[in-house]
Amino acid sequence: MNTEIEAKFYGVNHDDIRAILTGLGAICEKPMRTMRRYTFDNPAMKAKGGWIRVRDEGDKVTTAYKQIDKLSLDGMKEIELEVSDFDNMVDIYRALELEGGSYQESKRETCKLGDVEIVLDEWPWLQPLIEVEGPSELRVAEVAEQLGFDMNSAMHGDITVVYKIQYPFLGDSFCTGDLPFVRFNDPIPEQLKEPV
Repeated sequence: MNTEIEAKFYGVNHDDIRAILTGLGAICEKPMRTMRRYTFDNPAMKAKGGWIRVRDEGDKVTTAYKQIDKLSLDGMKEIELEVSDFDNMVDIYRALELEGGSYQESKRETCKLGDVEIVLDEWPWLQPLIEVEGPSELRVAEVAEQLGFDMNSAMHGDITVVYKIQYPFLGDSFCTGDLPFVRFNDPIPEQLKEPV
């Protein structure tokens, strides 16, 4: 499996980040676009911190097996490939009787600064965030610092980590993939409402 070396920073101002990126000479490779995905798993995958994702990125469709070995800069593992049809890939995973089937939307803008990718992300019910991904821990840390971030405040893992920060009452067992729908036009789900 490939190792993703990445760090997330939450509660950011995307306009400020864009201005810094422009000043650094970064290139916007893909403007902000809506992405949609389904996630699936089974007990064996869950036991290893893994799941399957099908994602429509607007210009291509990918499927991936993702696995979090540890919540660290290099703890995310991935096997990804491009597929030709989002709906057919989802139907294949359903035919295999994989569990889940969480439908999730996000918005993403992709920028490149040398060999480092910076994505500006928006997710339903979350403050904006960015992800810095590069070929080494050093390069990720360098670019994060250029953007004004301290690696000590970086988050690692999937988007569930960010939901748990914004909604600190969520328990350890919460997983974004447990929500049937994560969509922009939907009201906040009961799971994300603070108990009284």
